Amino acid sequence: MAEKNNLFEYNDDSVRTLDWKEHIRLRPGMYIGKLGDGSSPDDGIYVLLKEVIDNCIDEYTMGYGKQVDVSIEQKSVTVRDYGRGIPLGKVVDVVSKINTGAKYDSKAFQKSVGLNGVGTKAVNALSKYFRVSAFRDGKEKSAEFTRGELTKEHKEAKTTEPNGTLVTFTPDETVFKNFHFLNEYVDNQFWNYCYLNAGLVINFNGKKYVSKNGLLDLLQRRTNEDELRYPIIHLKGDDIEVAITHNNDYGEEIFSFVNGQYTTQGGTHQQAFREAFVKVIRDFYKKDYDAADIRQSIAAAVSVRVVEPVFESQTKTKLGSLYMVEGGATMKNFVGDFLAKELDNYLHKNPTTADSLKKRIEQSERERKELAGIKKLANERAKKANLHNKKLRDCRFHYNEEATGKDKEAILEKQKESTIFITEGDSASGSITKARDVERQAVFSLRGKPLNCFGLTKKVVYENEEFNLLQHALNVEEGIEGLRYNNIVIATDADVDGMHIRLLLMTFFLQFFPDLVKNGHVYILETPLFRVRDKKETHYCYDEAEKQEAVKKLGGKPEITRFKGLGEISPDEFARFIGADMRKQPVMVMQDTHIQQILEYYMGKNTPERQDFIIKNLKVELDLVEEEKA
Repeated sequence: MAEKNNLFEYNDDSVRTLDWKEHIRLRPGMYIGKLGDGSSPDDGIYVLLKEVIDNCIDEYTMGYGKQVDVSIEQKSVTVRDYGRGIPLGKVVDVVSKINTGAKYDSKAFQKSVGLNGVGTKAVNALSKYFRVSAFRDGKEKSAEFTRGELTKEHKEAKTTEPNGTLVTFTPDETVFKNFHFLNEYVDNQFWNYCYLNAGLVINFNGKKYVSKNGLLDLLQRRTNEDELRYPIIHLKGDDIEVAITHNNDYGEEIFSFVNGQYTTQGGTHQQAFREAFVKVIRDFYKKDYDAADIRQSIAAAVSVRVVEPVFESQTKTKLGSLYMVEGGATMKNFVGDFLAKELDNYLHKNPTTADSLKKRIEQSERERKELAGIKKLANERAKKANLHNKKLRDCRFHYNEEATGKDKEAILEKQKESTIFITEGDSASGSITKARDVERQAVFSLRGKPLNCFGLTKKVVYENEEFNLLQHALNVEEGIEGLRYNNIVIATDADVDGMHIRLLLMTFFLQFFPDLVKNGHVYILETPLFRVRDKKETHYCYDEAEKQEAVKKLGGKPEITRFKGLGEISPDEFARFIGADMRKQPVMVMQDTHIQQILEYYMGKNTPERQDFIIKNLKVELDLVEEEKA
């Protein structure tokens, strides 16, 4: 009993002081947000890449170095800029001593992103290999690290390399399990850097990224010209740039940036833009339009440059600054005054655009009023259906809730991991429900195949009971700001019916809630197709290649089971596939993708082109059986 009491003693030995790398490795979420495996755009490996490139961008904005070279080969990343280069005597300190950097003096880096001297230290501590080289005035200094520990400091030497800094790192696989870089996410990241820094050139694995027109280029790439209701409005001023248009999509899509940092969760600048835009429109047309009608179908981008910005976390995804500069204008007044002058002037000078914008707002107003009666009946039906008992098995933590208390960081982490599995059939729902983590994972059960909603209006979301219940479960009726789950995972059988259900659900999201897909919230769950085992070992394999590898490893004649449906996988087994090592494929819309054209091709009426596509790509059950025999 005395030994048990010792566990609860609080004495000198209970207090530990962690060095910088130990703390980062013990609490990585405080520095880079969630870890992940690279399947989400905000996973840690992309934050590591961003932290290194942010330093290159800061050099560019100060007028040093117009080019950044990046390569990713398998899991190793190399970044080379042509700025001033780290002072040679501080090469080791800058990447391995917390609170060491040049950005504490705002005169040196007036409007920098990284101000707290943590970024590259976090990359260093969370990499199994990290090397930094500085080239400065014909001299070179390098240092190598393993998980933040200095392993080799090279002596200063002469070089013919141009000035700048070279960083190579490989993320630690013991921290980022089964990670992989998705080129689509890296592509978006690099384009955003170029849109925010017109003239900057990024070379990545042989591809060149450069933008001449900033946010105008961004919106042109993110929208389809055929669907724009009026030409993109592009306005620039001191420390602010905006681009605005409306299209035919549902919802609103606003890209916001601070000092070149993409603030995926918005913040004070984005909210200031949303409010200011509504005010200017009401004042210009002298009509008290509903704010939702004004912003419905808006596609916009806003960028501000702030002295010493305050972010709500180290990952800098949400701006908290209330002022542009200490003692200066508030963010609300600064953005509001800019739009009140520049947007108002633009609309007066461009009456055709002003008329098209007015028609788009009034169309949204008509559609909203037409839905009003249907929404009321649908919401009453949702209450009667007892959503929380019948269709949804909820979890404890939700993405849209405010985290408070001493465990705030831990709660935030759980909220980021909040997941809803959308399943079909009782057997699949049962397995996931029994295996899930009730704190972070919810389950929504479909009765069968949902309706093909391509070409239908949002009226169907309320008239179709299942869609209405799903909308309520996600809490996206008024937009994605209230989204209850960060991850929406479609979990269907890997057969023809399962694939069809996936397509129908993706059509639903792309048609009515495209922001969920564009912001990286929708995924497809991958579950193993085969179980290969003998008396000692069991391997779960996700494709034919993994199956053959497992058979080779076990030798002899192991037992091979093929899973055809989720219901065939026991809850105990399922827990392995939806836990820390869960494999999920993101549903992604590339920047130049035309959503309506894609839906028309796959979900519209049959065309000769689609029939040819199906015939060429058809893989019938007989082929699969023959593969198994082989």
